Amino acid sequence: MIKTIQARAEILGRSSLFKNSSWGIIAQASQTLFITLFFIIVARIYSTEIFAAYIIANILYQLVSAFSTMGLSPWFIRELSGPVHDNRFVNSFFRLQLWLGVAFYLVSIGIGFTLYDDKLTRVITMLFGVNIIFDNIINVVKCLNIAYNDQKKTFLILSIESFLKFLAAAALFIYPFSIEILAFVLIVIRFVSLNLFLKMGASVEVSMNTIRQSRINYDTIKSVIFSNWPFIIIGGISIINWRLANIVISKTLGRAEVANYEIAYKVFSIAQIIPIIISTTVFPKIVKLYSSNELSSFKSFYQRVHIYYMFFGLVAFTFAYSFSNSLIPWLFGTDYLDSVQLTQQMFFTILVFPTALLQANVLVAMRAERYDMILNVVALIVNALICIIGIHYIRSVFVVNVAIFSSFLLFRILQDVYLIKRGVSTAAEAFSFYTASAILVTSYVWLTSFVNIYLLFVTFWLFVIIIIVKTKKIHFR
Repeated sequence: MIKTIQARAEILGRSSLFKNSSWGIIAQASQTLFITLFFIIVARIYSTEIFAAYIIANILYQLVSAFSTMGLSPWFIRELSGPVHDNRFVNSFFRLQLWLGVAFYLVSIGIGFTLYDDKLTRVITMLFGVNIIFDNIINVVKCLNIAYNDQKKTFLILSIESFLKFLAAAALFIYPFSIEILAFVLIVIRFVSLNLFLKMGASVEVSMNTIRQSRINYDTIKSVIFSNWPFIIIGGISIINWRLANIVISKTLGRAEVANYEIAYKVFSIAQIIPIIISTTVFPKIVKLYSSNELSSFKSFYQRVHIYYMFFGLVAFTFAYSFSNSLIPWLFGTDYLDSVQLTQQMFFTILVFPTALLQANVLVAMRAERYDMILNVVALIVNALICIIGIHYIRSVFVVNVAIFSSFLLFRILQDVYLIKRGVSTAAEAFSFYTASAILVTSYVWLTSFVNIYLLFVTFWLFVIIIIVKTKKIHFR
């Protein structure tokens, strides 16, 4: 048995998917550590009211930033994965993203001043909004590195940035300063990252001078945006689906609930990182397999990765459900005990998120982004209706978690319908995914009432791994 596991581990180590993604996950682990420490320090140093204002301003920035790229990243990556483009194409896209960043920075200020009256939230919103301009330019470099399979540069720079943010937060222990000063320091750090991306992070030669010298006219902007408008909606909705909750909570329940929910989301976002990182390797490969009409290889690769994603979702759920009760009070303090239950509830969504992300990539690779857009719109409507109507009758953040899970579950089911019709998947495979997930999760939650949580987690996953190895459900080639 041990030899079998060792043999399969050696095969996994030679897998191109593993080799291309493992360094990204390792680099992301250090980045996540520093960002998490930064978040913990900020939560502990500042009062709940100030921390909540910081969260709200950060959320507004993220919401607007999601639309500021006009959702063109998948299109840009797909174009770069095709015929070779010269630097004029790349620099023109840089210039487009720069102007879009400026425009949406102004939009973020308008939204912040419209929704919130308090001075602190408005000031931090204005400061954080500057990052939208920087993010748009950095995002182009990230796309280049994904397309040219050179993500190491991206993660190296992001690791440096996360460490600098941690140092900024750690300085609060030596000399406590206002949240406004901290927001300004974060802008400076982001500007440093921007310059690092331009000088050493781009896979092609680019600089602010080449961006300024490039030209892009109105007709080009209109053509690019209008011909790829589904990506705008897809990119924006993916963020709104998560961050809408914070806005609703801040306007209906209060600042303490905003802070508790954000802590739960921060823990969840750590779990999101691994499938997102792996997708930066998976997506270009899916595009190439489908574009080259290697349909059998395309389906085989999708099915193999689908099992990996499902497996990760189950591991992440059982870990969070088991250990949130001890980890969150230890990390964030006893002021945020309500975050424990919210985290456990939120992690039901991780059961469908990774595979839904994979299937979204498959749809875009198949040039079915309009259908993917429709699914995103439907999911957002379901999320918003359950969230807004439910919280009117049940004044609890529990409603928000139900809304998010329901929207993702529906999104995933509708994806299955399309992929089954196109022959990429089968009804039996979809049914097996839901049935296996339901049985494993229900069994695990039930057993937590009778078995020591540490013993249960280790025993449960040893049992699952043995079954997987014996039945050869995961292929390592």
